[in-house]
Amino acid sequence: MTTTTHPLHSIPVRLDVDAVVPDFSKAMNHLDTTTNRELDRTGFPAGLRELVRLRASQLNGCSYCVDTHSTEALAAGEPLQRVLAVAVWRESTFFTVRERAALQFTECVTLAAQTKVPAEEYAAVAEHFSEAEVGALLALIVTINAWNAIGIAARPWEPALRDGSVPVTVEQ
Repeated sequence: MTTTTHPLHSIPVRLDVDAVVPDFSKAMNHLDTTTNRELDRTGFPAGLRELVRLRASQLNGCSYCVDTHSTEALAAGEPLQRVLAVAVWRESTFFTVRERAALQFTECVTLAAQTKVPAEEYAAVAEHFSEAEVGALLALIVTINAWNAIGIAARPWEPALRDGSVPVTVEQ
């Protein structure tokens, strides 16, 4: 096990996926690129993409991906309040019916081992999105869940504080 050193903290890197399994790493990047092309093809909103990625990452507990996709959601024009409210989207008034359907489907697919993605869950998302959009959304959810699994199991990437204001010590 190696350790990535940061001036404020360090997180043990369990496996440098890019170095150890480079073909797999390339395949994951290709999957991500292909997913984005499908989302682009269907006109799936950039902000909602990042909110979906963020919600799946929150459910999976991937700190790197939560950091990345909250930042990307802001860069895509999402207001800070919506980014912060993704964790409690059911209780928030900040999301449309269509966005709620996407977030519900995200949770259902992310937790598929428990939910089994029942027909009514699929029907609910299909009520608000075209078949092509549902396919692109499913590709997005599957892809972010794969990235989350890598991030959680291998910890190959480290989130970093952008302003360096809060020192953190992580013991593992």
